[in-house]
Formats: sequence, C-alpha cells, structure tokens
Amino acid sequence: MEGSRVLGVIGGTSDAPEVAYLNEFLPVNDEVLAMAGPVKPTQVLRFAAPCQEKKCCHFDGKDCGLVTRIVQILPAVTDGLPACLIRATCRWYQQEGKAACHRCPQVVTYIAEPTDQMRLAAEGKLQAAPTVSSRLSS
Repeated sequence: MEGSRVLGVIGGTSDAPEVAYLNEFLPVNDEVLAMAGPVKPTQVLRFAAPCQEKKCCHFDGKDCGLVTRIVQILPAVTDGLPACLIRATCRWYQQEGKAACHRCPQVVTYIAEPTDQMRLAAEGKLQAAPTVSSRLSS
C-alpha cells in the first residue's frame, strides 16, 4: 500500500503481544518485507499506512470503527504515550486521542489464537465456533 511504513517490531508473547516502536521512519519495500524471513511480515512487524477511508470496511464515512471498538473494548496497556513517529498524522490519535495510544502497543495484525475480546475489537462481532451438528449438516 502506498505510503506504508514500519511502525514497530512485534515482541511480547503470543498471549500478550507488544509493539516496540521504531525511532526512525522505515518505508515498506521488498527488502524490508524479506527481513521477516520464513514468517509473514505481519507476524513480526507492525505497519502504518494512510487511512483508506471509503475503501476500508471499518470506515463509516466519518470515523474509523476499528479504533472506536479498540478504545471501547480493549484495556489500556500503558499509562504514558508510547514514543510514536506517526502521532501527528495518526487517524486513530486524531479521532480517539490518548485513549488510542494507551491501547496501540497491543494491536497487531496476526494473533494465532485471539481472545473473544480481541476478536470483537477487530471484527465488531463474535462468530460462534461451528458445532458438531452444523458441520454434519454441511
């Protein structure tokens, strides 16, 4: 996506991922993506990109529904503002202020086994796991 950059490197644990923010701008290119090695870049890197507005399923014409849900559903994971290079242009910060920043370090693209809380924040709805009877009728 045009204008994308690496925001940080994902650390922490699979249960509690945490973004370590970069201290300089790093545009996304093939060389950067290749550094992820055998895993998908989204498993080790957090990206930032300009808001796609109407092209995005989270955009309601005015606001980003994703960050609204993140602020409403997920707990804050930091008291202070993370060192972040994009805050001045960050849609999430402009919309939700410090509350978005207090939750941002836990937001990653790939989680092997997301909690219901994380899934609800990401998707806006919980989908029930298929039952034996629904699998048999398929």
